[in-house]
Amino acid sequence: MRTDDDSWDITESVGATAIGVAAMRANETRREDAVFRDPYAAKLVAAVGSDGWNSIIDAALTGGGETGGTYTNGVMGNFLIARTLYFDDYFTAAITAGVRQFVILASGLDARAYRMQWPSGSTVFELDQPKVLEFKATALADDVPEVDRREVPIDLRQDWPKALLDKGFDPDQPTAWLAEGLLRYLPGDAQDRLLENVAALSAPGSRMALNIGTGSRALSKDMRERRREALAKAGIRMDLEQLWYPWEGRTDPRSWFAMQQWLVREGDPVALLQDHGRAVPESARPDMSTHILMTAIRPRGDDTL
Repeated sequence: MRTDDDSWDITESVGATAIGVAAMRANETRREDAVFRDPYAAKLVAAVGSDGWNSIIDAALTGGGETGGTYTNGVMGNFLIARTLYFDDYFTAAITAGVRQFVILASGLDARAYRMQWPSGSTVFELDQPKVLEFKATALADDVPEVDRREVPIDLRQDWPKALLDKGFDPDQPTAWLAEGLLRYLPGDAQDRLLENVAALSAPGSRMALNIGTGSRALSKDMRERRREALAKAGIRMDLEQLWYPWEGRTDPRSWFAMQQWLVREGDPVALLQDHGRAVPESARPDMSTHILMTAIRPRGDDTL
């Protein structure tokens, strides 16, 4: 069970979910028709030393079966691929708009600082639990990021703005913020504080991208059971629903940013995959529609989505 002051490393609790995301990205990268490439994902999963996660990647690559296919090619697999695409495009658009300061909240095993093309003078701040950042630094010790990457080891329920400022963050410069796979792991009041802090630190021209599962379910009961069984066959025990805080009573981030006079646009994960030539099973679409993908921009007079 979650508590408001719990902590974790990469192999337990919320930290373990980052391994699942990296496994998805590793599987996608190995496909001949990959819609994105993350050459660091498999390396990060391998560094965990889990035969289970590696078996899921291998099973999906060789046709899936009941182990890899259910996990990587089902609702969550399709959504995580769409989510990665959406946020990759988000950063690219921010770069094109002239943004040079980037903050990844709860960065987990995100390797964008290593795999994306960054303009000269860019800085990427990565915030996460100290043990999570330590693991990634060790796993990628032989790799050089493509940008000035600065680690900010902090729990996002604590005073992370001060820690970010101490690392050289400039609140007078436009910033592209990312909260990928984060908000449902925070209590509702902690989410509100996080959004308030982001807004307070955002100069005109800043933008925020995030996702969150809505409603009482982010997956149907049948899909949750199939996912649980697929993970169990690989020897992985992880109950995502026990890690999430409820949607009910939580502030809808779309409404919140609109109230702050930010420009808000939603992304459609199904349409995004189809635009990249990836078919989405009809059975996956209803559950994928329970997830929000959104971008918000603080206008500076000439900004449009």
